[in-house]
Amino acid sequence: MRLRTALAAAAAATLLLTVPAHATTHTAATAHRAAGESVTTTLYEAIDALTVVDEDRTGYVRTAFRHWIDADKDGCDTRKEVLIAEAVEAPAVGAKCALAGGEWFSPYDDLVLQDAKLLDVDHLVPLAEAWDSGASNWSAREREAYANDLDEPRALIAVSARSNRSKADKDVTDWLPPATAYRCTYLADWTAIKTRWGLTVDQAEADSLYRLAADCPNEPLTVILAR
Repeated sequence: MRLRTALAAAAAATLLLTVPAHATTHTAATAHRAAGESVTTTLYEAIDALTVVDEDRTGYVRTAFRHWIDADKDGCDTRKEVLIAEAVEAPAVGAKCALAGGEWFSPYDDLVLQDAKLLDVDHLVPLAEAWDSGASNWSAREREAYANDLDEPRALIAVSARSNRSKADKDVTDWLPPATAYRCTYLADWTAIKTRWGLTVDQAEADSLYRLAADCPNEPLTVILAR
């Protein structure tokens, strides 16, 4: 049985403290998902609700996820939108969304960067990992939406190119941010994105999430379901 009694008790106590008595509460274990539904849960409960299945990368190609589109036709693609939104000091935005100046903080490795060319915009749950975890069965439109998810602030993150390339397409079993103080946030965000998109985990990933999250606060987690 996957549910751990101690974590479940802590999660239930947290929900009782944080959710008004009159509120309609949905948890990550909601049987019938609906896009746009708001899920209120806790980190431990959300991890426990993830479906465990074997992963399969058969047929994966990065181009299966059309990314860095300009959804609002303002001249700035998804990558540039994230860089602008996450800048500590705003860059100047020129013709064709060329960025000049600005300053960014890379939470993966605690670096301050002053050149947009030194940053990557990372899919926190990598595209290949999403494919392994269910996206192989999605439509091309759903994969495009995942790859350009500006509606979920946790989905895309501006980080140093060095840290992003070290991570590559690894999941939490094989890679964690070098900045140890950020790891609980990373685990919570990873879990939130998997919950939002209905993605699965393999057994090693589930075991890693349980083990690592045991050292993190069982904080409330709110997710808007994408599908």
